[in-house]
Amino acid sequence: MANHIDLSIDFCGVKFKNPFLLSSSPVSNSAEMVARSFDAGWSGVVFKTLNSDRLPIVHPSPRMACIDYGTKKGVAVQNVEMISDRPLKDNLTDFLYLKKNYPDHPIIASIMGFFTDEWAYLAKAAEDNGADMLELNFSCPHMCIEGAGHKVGQAFQLLEGFTEAVKNAVSIPVIAKMTPNITDMNEPAMYAKNGGADAISAINTVRGISGVGLDDFVPTPNVFGKGAISGTSGPAVKPIGLNFIASMAKNEALGLPLSGIGGIETWIDALEFILVGASTLQVTTGIMHYGYRIVEDMIEGLSDFMAERGIDRIPDLVGKALPNLHETEAFEIDRQGITQYDLDRCIGCGQCYIVCQDAAGQAIEWDAETRRPDLIEDKCLSCMLCKFVCPVPELISFKEMPGDWHRRKTAVMDSSLEKDVKVEPFTKEGPNECVI
Repeated sequence: MANHIDLSIDFCGVKFKNPFLLSSSPVSNSAEMVARSFDAGWSGVVFKTLNSDRLPIVHPSPRMACIDYGTKKGVAVQNVEMISDRPLKDNLTDFLYLKKNYPDHPIIASIMGFFTDEWAYLAKAAEDNGADMLELNFSCPHMCIEGAGHKVGQAFQLLEGFTEAVKNAVSIPVIAKMTPNITDMNEPAMYAKNGGADAISAINTVRGISGVGLDDFVPTPNVFGKGAISGTSGPAVKPIGLNFIASMAKNEALGLPLSGIGGIETWIDALEFILVGASTLQVTTGIMHYGYRIVEDMIEGLSDFMAERGIDRIPDLVGKALPNLHETEAFEIDRQGITQYDLDRCIGCGQCYIVCQDAAGQAIEWDAETRRPDLIEDKCLSCMLCKFVCPVPELISFKEMPGDWHRRKTAVMDSSLEKDVKVEPFTKEGPNECVI
């Protein structure tokens, strides 16, 4: 490992030894669990969302379901667990224990109230018992009560008011955690900023259905014959997390530090979130699948990557990919290309031929004797589906074609029917009224 690399990060004035944190979830439910994670190498924790004890919290049983795909287990986890079911005093006692025994590991207290005074009460209690930061849970997908959970993340004035109440109650930094169950995250994030938020974290779990039992027709997790729309996490939601982090990072008016969440299991996942604008990274599902020790691989992989490129500090990587992120209209569509094959390495499985015939440009012919593909260049769409299904790494690659090269248009099955087509040319003139 590259020992000279500095993975520390200053996040809202709080120093973390590395960017890897436990997210507020089942993996950060008690001091016993958090202490074990700190011993493994995690730099901090967003503790399981505190409950004021005003309402009884009882977790459904069973409360999780796993989504597998082919040989890949755990591409997503469905979770109907709610906020902490532990007494508030027990959680605060755990804060004191962790601050006493792990003083260099910041504690971020996740809190969620139902009205203004409750938010302020929980915030002050967390601060008074050692919390270094707060994370406001405006995004719990399972709290269906009006004014709570993900419904707050969709009620912007409420979100702003709760943030302001917390900021008036404490002196420690405040993070607003956004719900992904919304079209544009920038809008609620701006309301959080107006309320005084020092940072934004995203994403919480995506509301979804993991599957349906084929024998009993009950969506999973099956809680004694009843299912529910609940929170989906894991690698399946990573593209959604990257999208929301990048969109907020590019928003100069927002200008707040970001904590990235959503399907982080490897150092590559972590690096991708950093490159689109995240300064710290929160993990749950990866730990559920592999345990706390995955942080060792993430630290080593990120350190080695930085050492190979002569990068000494995490801040030098934050947002590095953003200048290359554009709307699709910025693409150079006059530059086209095709796929190319290293046939000496081809194992003759035929996957490229199948996918091209059924999902692309029908640009591959198959030689049954040699069991090799033969590319029809002017029919190739350069969609790269063949590359994605090829089991041999880097056997298929992209090749840019000369400027005078033209792709063959997809032919109609029977040109004699063109005379029977009923359509008039569209001739209306005027501005493009489709504004996205």
